[in-house]
Amino acid sequence: MRITENPNKEIADTVKEGLKQTGGYCPCRRERNEDTKCMCTEFKNQIKDPDFEGFCHCMLYYKHKD
Repeated sequence: MRITENPNKEIADTVKEGLKQTGGYCPCRRERNEDTKCMCTEFKNQIKDPDFEGFCHCMLYYKHKD
């Protein structure tokens, strides 16, 4: 298993800018709490799932199953 950043630089840069503006909270979420702090709880749980492969909610990170 490995985690990589989205290879689409435009998407990655947009999300990173959003993280800067929100103080590290997912820019795709309205709530600002520990669950939405990047790396969010949703993606941490997806990382733990051995069958999950894909992007986090905001598409900054990608989990590879290999």
